[in-house]
Amino acid sequence: MTNTTGEIFKVTTFGSSHGKALGAIIDGCPSNLELNEEDIQIELNKRRPGTNNLTTSRNESDKVEILSGIFKGKTDGTPITAIVFNEDKSSEDYEYLKKKPRPSHGDFTWSSKYGNYDYYGGGRGSGRTTIGNVIGGTIAKKILSIYNIKVFSHVTQIGDVKAKKVDINLIEEHSKKNDVRCADNEAAKVMEEKILSLKEEGDSIGGIVEIIAIGVPTGLGEPVFGKLDGEIAKVLMNIGSVKGVEIGHGFKIAELTGKEANDEFHIEKNRVKTVTNKSGGILGGISNGMPIITRIAVKPTPSISTPQRTVDLEKMEDIEINIKGRHDPCICPRITTVAESTLSLVLLDFMLKGGFIPRKF
Repeated sequence: MTNTTGEIFKVTTFGSSHGKALGAIIDGCPSNLELNEEDIQIELNKRRPGTNNLTTSRNESDKVEILSGIFKGKTDGTPITAIVFNEDKSSEDYEYLKKKPRPSHGDFTWSSKYGNYDYYGGGRGSGRTTIGNVIGGTIAKKILSIYNIKVFSHVTQIGDVKAKKVDINLIEEHSKKNDVRCADNEAAKVMEEKILSLKEEGDSIGGIVEIIAIGVPTGLGEPVFGKLDGEIAKVLMNIGSVKGVEIGHGFKIAELTGKEANDEFHIEKNRVKTVTNKSGGILGGISNGMPIITRIAVKPTPSISTPQRTVDLEKMEDIEINIKGRHDPCICPRITTVAESTLSLVLLDFMLKGGFIPRKF
């Protein structure tokens, strides 16, 4: 089982939904970076459950503790280990699922492959394991910010409710004004109503999250097997519940002619830029200096409280189950922070590989 991402800035995540703790080990972080637990806690609080009625009621403080890699307030070049202890577990809610795989979860495939499967809250396959992504991503975002690279995200669609286009410079500010984390506050109200209505019915809903990186220099990525957009798509697809990734215009590009789709070049303040950004800031697998724009399609939370059909693997017969436990009626609002962190991991790794950032500050 692979639990590590990155070549130079390597992040290994560990832990499970109902285990003792979760966290990450970060290797390859430049030394002399000022870093403390509060830096990481700010980001973890954004994905923390139980903060509003759009999230699961599981009440976790998600308080992080740094165990290694910091000396007198700065990174020392050794592996950084950070841990978050689970506090509000209800494992008994899952005991009856031992041999009854939940629809659209990894229960069946994981147990088929590994045999010994932690079915409490989905175990290692739970969305809770993204705590490790956020820990590593927070450090990556802090380093990127030193080089004026900003990574942010917002929800653009919930079900069939779509947000209106918002000025890219206002997205980060506007998306903080509502629990949906949508930059269009009017659309956010409708989105919230839809989520809560389905929650009352014991159902869930999916949506689309857009992640943007501004200030990325030209030259990140390799043109064949190490394409920047290829690696971005890979890590974003590795986030649980993500079923599709778009870069730039994505699938809409299929509707355009070459003339409509091409990003023409021009000179602005003695720099080469493109008039439009339908390619999403990446050409030939290499960043072109324009904002990197990517979107993820997030599926509805598969744990819903309405009756569903499944099988009993011991008796080998069809059965019906009612899933218990506490679950988000929509994953999109909380996955925004995870997506930002994950994109930041890729960008920093490419910055280090390309020599854009020294190994020591």
